[in-house]
Amino acid sequence: MNPLRFCRRLSGLRARERLVEPRALINGQFKEFPGFDVVNPANQQVLAQVSDTPLEEVEFAVSVAARAFGDYRSVPVHARARILSNWHNLMLEHEQDLARLVTLENGKPLADSLGEVRYAASFFKWFAEEAVRCYGDTIPSATPSNRMYTQWQPVGPVGIITPWNFPLAMITRKLGAALAAGCTSVIKPAAETPMSAMAMAVLGVEAGVPDGVVNFVPVAHSKTAKVGELFCKSPDLRKVSFTGSTRVGKLLMEQSSSTLKRLSMELGGNAPFVVFEDADLEKAAAGFMSCKFRSSGQTCVCANRIFVHDKVYAEFVAMVADLIDKNTRMGPGIDPTVTHGPLIHENALAKVEALVEDAVEKGAKVVRGGRRRPDLGALFYDLTLLSDVTPKMDIFHTEAFGPVAPVIRFSSEDEVVQQANNTEVGLAAYFYTENNSRAWRVAEKLQAGMVGVNTGLISEAALPFGGVGESGFGREGSKYGLAEYSELKTVVVGI
Repeated sequence: MNPLRFCRRLSGLRARERLVEPRALINGQFKEFPGFDVVNPANQQVLAQVSDTPLEEVEFAVSVAARAFGDYRSVPVHARARILSNWHNLMLEHEQDLARLVTLENGKPLADSLGEVRYAASFFKWFAEEAVRCYGDTIPSATPSNRMYTQWQPVGPVGIITPWNFPLAMITRKLGAALAAGCTSVIKPAAETPMSAMAMAVLGVEAGVPDGVVNFVPVAHSKTAKVGELFCKSPDLRKVSFTGSTRVGKLLMEQSSSTLKRLSMELGGNAPFVVFEDADLEKAAAGFMSCKFRSSGQTCVCANRIFVHDKVYAEFVAMVADLIDKNTRMGPGIDPTVTHGPLIHENALAKVEALVEDAVEKGAKVVRGGRRRPDLGALFYDLTLLSDVTPKMDIFHTEAFGPVAPVIRFSSEDEVVQQANNTEVGLAAYFYTENNSRAWRVAEKLQAGMVGVNTGLISEAALPFGGVGESGFGREGSKYGLAEYSELKTVVVGI
């Protein structure tokens, strides 16, 4: 592959040739293997071929990370912090180029991609600052001659498996904590979006990451399951961190049982978005648009079931329809005037289409959208607003992961809380109310790992990110994120 030729094809990408890296990174060296195609979802054109890392090379990367851990765990925390800070600065220095890579691979609009780059970089900054605050405790002993204290130590080499919808941020949220804690890692980026991850790998080398401490092993879809199993069953990896579907998360848990591996799982969601009768409707409608339709609905914390009180139902639906008409434009994300891009692949589009067809057959009304947009490209589907949705429809129970908003009526607080909690995947929940007592009350009742009150945007580096139930376990980001990659050791000293 000629990286420079690829560089020239990226619609104005200003990245120097070194950022366009199709090879795997193992033990500090970029290694080329026969490749797989990376496709632009906006036009179905092949962007490039990226090395399809052979399984034996993935195993080698794991062994490299295990060897490197012996030295890296002893690197002073201030030195780890400098590496993370360097990497953060390099990402911001190249934010425009990284954003273009994300848009071309993922399809999201440039503004969204730029926001992701900055969000992703913020985790390196956050954990650079947290690395030096890994405090232990002293504990009074019942034995007068004993002294007890605790210290945090790195859990060990980590396998990281990330999705395509946030190809940079889902890496940095995990990797920042791992590096700060003193862990080494092997990263398998999503097969749909490996180029942005590999560009970040280039910057990591420049940031001063020691050889073998961070390894990137892109693989084609056909090998994804095998790499996941390899990570889970390898005795050299002491932890696996995964973001993806609940189905795959359960499989990885089963495969990890033989090694009793530490796991962090950020899995599916079915987020409720509740608009009470006393809500500020303009604020709720604007919050809904950013929460539901960001990245064309392809985020795990998107609003999935929209509950609106009978008294404001018609008004809210009309306001959202008006915002769709006036404030959105679909098309290729590389166009800076576009607000919403394509879905990632045909399976995603077919799922959305089936959910809409089922809802309409069972009585839902299409207020806006409800159709493919072949005039724009094979993977475009209109931003869709459905009214009169009921629990008998599949979309009420299924995470759509697409640009479809089902609006459901409710008449009482107890009723809507019960319906909102009627899911096994409690990742995020949102509600709007101007009643302060209700805000406290409902926030405590909702069974979700994260709750947004009068806001549709909740993610930032300082937030403990994670869910409850079959949405997974563990918390990423925040001051708690470091503990996910650490073991608590107790020391008792006799004097």
